[in-house]
Amino acid sequence: MGDHKEQPLRVGAAVRRRRRALNLTLAVVAGRSGLSVPFLSQIENDRARPSRSSLEKVADALRTTAVELLAAADPACSVDVVRAELPETGEPEPAPRVRALVRGHHQLHASEFTGDHDAGREFQHRNDELMYVADGAVEVEAEGRAYRLVRGDTMYLTGGVRHRWRATVADTRVIVVAVAEHIEAVQDRTR
Repeated sequence: MGDHKEQPLRVGAAVRRRRRALNLTLAVVAGRSGLSVPFLSQIENDRARPSRSSLEKVADALRTTAVELLAAADPACSVDVVRAELPETGEPEPAPRVRALVRGHHQLHASEFTGDHDAGREFQHRNDELMYVADGAVEVEAEGRAYRLVRGDTMYLTGGVRHRWRATVADTRVIVVAVAEHIEAVQDRTR
């Protein structure tokens, strides 16, 4: 349960990414494939699962193969549980580590950082990010300012902001949730 291997693949996002990479409209793909625009739209929105024959027609229209589209597909996993990794008993102090909290190719990326990390390493992400201090304390340097965050504090960083951080207390645990790098977030500056 929750294992991606058990889930059917959602090919819609892969079809949409490929079509957009080629700067094609649904109408053009429909003309090339012989499939209707509404059906292609349903495929892209994962409201229809194409037969092998239809998928091959779409692939041909997109100058790729059905195998490549399936390889780029997302698992149809709406719920996935990532179990906690409990430390071994008798371990003196846990080594710094990073644990992925979201598996697979999704719109969000989340990681858990435990222990201290390379304070000299600077980060700059394409999309927005949220840091949550679950335990301990950290110092964050962002946009030329230093911030001290303690347990329960959060920091929101807009995409493109250069930042670095370090744990200031042993057993610090930080959760970082970000819009995935493959997502092109559109910024609405009118608000």
